[in-house]
Amino acid sequence: MKILATDDDPIILELLSEFLDTIGTHDLTAATCAQDAIALLDAADDEPFDCFLLDIQMPGIDGTALARHIRQMHTYATAPIIMLTAMSEKRYIDTAFAAGATDYVTKPFDLTELRARINLAEHQVLSRRSEHGRAFVSPAAQDASAVLDTIDLHAPLDLHDIDNVISCTAMENYVAQLSRSSLFGSTVFAFALRKPETYCETLSPAEFKFLIEDVAEVISDSLDGHQFLMTYAGSGTYLCITESGWRPEMPRLMDAVNLRLSRAQIRSNSGQELYPRVSAGAAIRLVWKSGDQILNTLNTAQASAEEAAIEFERLKTDFFQIGRSA
Repeated sequence: MKILATDDDPIILELLSEFLDTIGTHDLTAATCAQDAIALLDAADDEPFDCFLLDIQMPGIDGTALARHIRQMHTYATAPIIMLTAMSEKRYIDTAFAAGATDYVTKPFDLTELRARINLAEHQVLSRRSEHGRAFVSPAAQDASAVLDTIDLHAPLDLHDIDNVISCTAMENYVAQLSRSSLFGSTVFAFALRKPETYCETLSPAEFKFLIEDVAEVISDSLDGHQFLMTYAGSGTYLCITESGWRPEMPRLMDAVNLRLSRAQIRSNSGQELYPRVSAGAAIRLVWKSGDQILNTLNTAQASAEEAAIEFERLKTDFFQIGRSA
């Protein structure tokens, strides 16, 4: 991989160079500040970077702002961004992932762990190269190609340019960081699009992705004012983790989301209004949970929302059957 590492500590940069030489055929470019990194990005149009290693605390522009800048460049919309930092407080972790980081490693870092994180990033790069013929393509190019492809209803989708929405890989790494750092107390919940299979079957792949993005934006707007991260987990389900101290009242929040959806007037390319609505699952606190327990909680929250959506449709059908003979 072609990697850009940015850290104001030259010893860290030297260590990374020596380490990367031992684990694979990686090409490391080093920058001692964000301004130098941005200049290198601007000069790398013909041979873009594959992966980024960023410190957070740096003079001038910090690593979180640099991550946000990188993510706003279409070439790097899905590029792995690994934060390498001494900042272990949850607020730094939350802000970094919200800015676009896909992984987070704290200093002093364990070389075995760092090797695993870089190998995971390399796997992401190679997977996207096989899908698109090159490492990264712009969201516009992805949408154009989606017209010719099919979308797996049950597969996650990377959604771009929506506040606090991150990829499933980033969400998994965020949860792993919570587990490693013993940072608990957040709340997990999910929303499930009702009858997503109908939209997937009747809309084109591009239209279905636009619908998923529109619903994600409405949910994000409904959570405005709260610190949260959200990912689209597939099957029409949006998984959310909120900051410690706020546990939403799910029926009221679901009503607020559906009211916004009704006002959004979401339409297909032909102009047909789609009327998407969501159901909400249970809000589950992460207190005293760690490791696999947190991952299991994410699965439980997702299943709870999907079951709520199925139950809504069942009750609606039962209501219309009242008074009818067999």
